[in-house]
Amino acid sequence: METTARTENVCAEDLAYDVFARACPSRETLEHVTGRWGSLTLTALHDGACRFNELRRRVDGVSEKMLSQTLHALERDGLVHREAQATNPPRVDYELTELGRGAAERLMGLIRFLEGNTPAVLEARDRYDEARGGR
Repeated sequence: METTARTENVCAEDLAYDVFARACPSRETLEHVTGRWGSLTLTALHDGACRFNELRRRVDGVSEKMLSQTLHALERDGLVHREAQATNPPRVDYELTELGRGAAERLMGLIRFLEGNTPAVLEARDRYDEARGGR
């Protein structure tokens, strides 16, 4: 049993965070940042603070429930700051923290790369589908 406990703590004690280690907390953050809704939410906030419904419109297809869960996870990870103002009706703004801005900038680079190479990806898909009898 001691070996199991040691394995679970290997990330924090021995590896100084290794996303490939099952128990490493960086893996959970990676999931929050690179999941479909997390990456889109972070990059939607890249240009500045937004209210919840503004984010929902910007991140086309996300449900209210998924956006709420995503924002909570990103806020918990220190990537997003939630500012509630005591107005009537209440106003809540979301913005990136310094940590969130760093993650969003890296994601923006990946997004630009993917958008710029979409024609090559679509061609590769067509070749793949043709080689396997179409889809």
